[in-house]
Amino acid sequence: MPQCRHVQQRPLIIRFLVQDATLTDSITAYGRLQTFISQALDEASQTKTLWSSVSSKLVVALCTPDRRLQEDSKNIPVTVTPGRYDRVLVFNDLLVFLQGNEPHICDLQTVWVDTTVKQKSELNNFVLRIVTPEEELFLSTKEQPHQVLWCWKVNQLIQQRLEGTRDFPLWGKTGESNDPPNSRLSKYTYRNEGRFKNAVYEGDMSWGKPHGKGTLKWPNGRNHVGDFKFGQEDGFGICLIPDSSGDRYDCYKCHWRNGAIHGYGICEYADESVYKGYFKDNMRHGFGILENQTSTTTSWKYTGTWDRDKRTGYGVWESSDNSERYIGMWQENQRHGLGIVLLNTGSCYQGVFNASKLVGSGILITEDNNLYEGEFTEACLLSGKGKLTFANGFTLEGTFNKTAHSGLQTHGVLSTGCSFQDEILKKKFQFGAGSFPVEERWQGIFEQFQKFLESGCKREAEESFLGFHVKSSKKMQKSQEYLYCQRDNEKDLGQTEDIMKELSLELKSLQSYVEKAFNTSHHPLKKVIKLLLVVFQATYSGLGANFHLLSMAQEEIKYYAKKLWEFFRALLALKTEKSSGPLSGENDEDEMSEDLNPYTVILPAMLPRFHPDLFMLYMLYRQQEDALYWQGIVRLGHLTDTKLLEFLDVQKQLWPLKDVKLTPTQALPLTKNPANPNKAQPTPYPRRKRYSIVRHKCFQSATECLQKIISTVDPKEKLEIILKTYQEIEKTVSRVVSKDYKLPMDDLLPLLIYVVSRAGIQHLGAEIHFIQDLMDPSNRGGINDFLLTALESCYEHIQKDEVRLFK
Repeated sequence: MPQCRHVQQRPLIIRFLVQDATLTDSITAYGRLQTFISQALDEASQTKTLWSSVSSKLVVALCTPDRRLQEDSKNIPVTVTPGRYDRVLVFNDLLVFLQGNEPHICDLQTVWVDTTVKQKSELNNFVLRIVTPEEELFLSTKEQPHQVLWCWKVNQLIQQRLEGTRDFPLWGKTGESNDPPNSRLSKYTYRNEGRFKNAVYEGDMSWGKPHGKGTLKWPNGRNHVGDFKFGQEDGFGICLIPDSSGDRYDCYKCHWRNGAIHGYGICEYADESVYKGYFKDNMRHGFGILENQTSTTTSWKYTGTWDRDKRTGYGVWESSDNSERYIGMWQENQRHGLGIVLLNTGSCYQGVFNASKLVGSGILITEDNNLYEGEFTEACLLSGKGKLTFANGFTLEGTFNKTAHSGLQTHGVLSTGCSFQDEILKKKFQFGAGSFPVEERWQGIFEQFQKFLESGCKREAEESFLGFHVKSSKKMQKSQEYLYCQRDNEKDLGQTEDIMKELSLELKSLQSYVEKAFNTSHHPLKKVIKLLLVVFQATYSGLGANFHLLSMAQEEIKYYAKKLWEFFRALLALKTEKSSGPLSGENDEDEMSEDLNPYTVILPAMLPRFHPDLFMLYMLYRQQEDALYWQGIVRLGHLTDTKLLEFLDVQKQLWPLKDVKLTPTQALPLTKNPANPNKAQPTPYPRRKRYSIVRHKCFQSATECLQKIISTVDPKEKLEIILKTYQEIEKTVSRVVSKDYKLPMDDLLPLLIYVVSRAGIQHLGAEIHFIQDLMDPSNRGGINDFLLTALESCYEHIQKDEVRLFK
């Protein structure tokens, strides 16, 4: 060709005309160009010869204008194992295995060559392993140079294929290899039978397997985007699966392990129901929340335990069609075992269920506070032997029969003898007491955190165990109101190991750390406390705001604190072990002071989140007593300070009247002027006489102190306020008598009643009950316990109108 002769002659002409070292590079470039053209012509000639020697079927399958043959096993012999192929062709973009006229085509982008194969065959051949996404093949040759040449050429072609350009010249010297990367971006369509059949994968691959970030798309519209590991979905991923109509999808935002959903995930189903919880082997398993809040169908929500895709274990179901809430045991999607049903009418009952039907005996409390203990029908109607306790304390024991049409029919004995206290106890019957062990209610939540601890609190395991949040459409965001935590960018997340560096064994430091942890979105403890709040509200808010559940609720709160304290200590031990070794961790455990416990470290930070729903139960429980107490507060509020002190029989020497600053009007009362009846004049009455009209002035510091009891939710701080109130009373009395004065009980109680009446705390009974249930057990028997008992005694006296006993 003229162009080739021109390229060959040009270096000679330049060398002859000009003897200059600066032209050496130009001469070298022309030499490389000459080599490139020569190699390209050889490739074209070999390719043309190949097309003329093979069948037309292969020509149609393989021939393209840009495709060039690079090597042929007929020229450099290799044998393919398994032995179903009899010839190997390498093109600039393909590796082809032939079996007669049937080609098996592999894109070089998805071919890996293993040069580390050491094993030789029985015939002492040299082996080369070829890896593709769906199979492995072995090329064997009797001569090692042939093995090296095949390996070098195929690797060079793979690298050029990945880069999208050919080398210039096409080949360097043999042995000058630029091996392609093991991990690379690839695209491959699966053809063999299996889960991925007909799917197109695009993303990171390593040694023929999806490994890293990638996307799988099936012809039916299914696709998966996420993390892969050794050929399987592993890590976080989003998967869309079309329903039978093909118009709607199930959307899974989950963690995968070994190709199956495993760990925490969110599924937005085609019917618009949403599941947020844990999976195992592609099935809902462990703790999870399934809800359907669409307007076109009956809305419902299940919060509880799952086993192999079925509701099994402890759980809470709420449905809007009959406005009821079921709290109790499940088995294979049916109510099975002990359960509690709350109705929006105010009625509630507890009994044993079998296949979602009530069997045997149970307890029913009606909306008007009648209590029935006895046998029921499957439809929860009274039937059989039982005992009915009326709201007024009367009891009826005998046989009952109630139908939807004929009403209640009974035959039995009516008893009218019942004390007031028995009536109160009956009305305040507590459901679930001893029936649902608190340790077994929400095991699925605590188990996940325990596994996270056992994993060493590794960042990559945190989302799988403790949950995440991903962005979604506005429509679906509404259904994800109770997501457990926020899935932020990794650069914004602190490592758990780094967070734990802030820990120390001082009470204030631990309290500060826990408070910070509960308010930091990426902290593991924040995720646990948020999920516990979800299940607490699912059980005890709304229809669950029923004082018959108070015992269960306060029991759960204390158990939450206990478990969080255990987890917190485990984090502390892990931090110490990593920083100083295991022996030092044991010493830290021994050095932990007695005042460090769930009540002092965990509850102060935890209670503000649970207090609104929990305290509502206390207010409902104490509603009757608080109403009577408030009537007493209003009655005593009509009395002036001196009248109230006198009424309570407080010794006059303890009256702090000199602390009261009178206004001029109070100091100088006005009387009629005899000279002018229409004009009043001041009368020189003794100043002390005017104290009789003063209100809310005595023991004002103690009153203001006691009023602060409603400003905190921490039982310890409430006890400290009660103690400070006592100290303020004693301080005022000591100032009045001008000496240190230790109040005996006979003086303390009436003075405390005075302060309580002036403080006007509306739900004092609920506050006292709240403190008694959640106070640190170490405070029992001490001064705080004594003063709390004294405050309760004041409350009872005011409530029962027994303050007159002090006169």
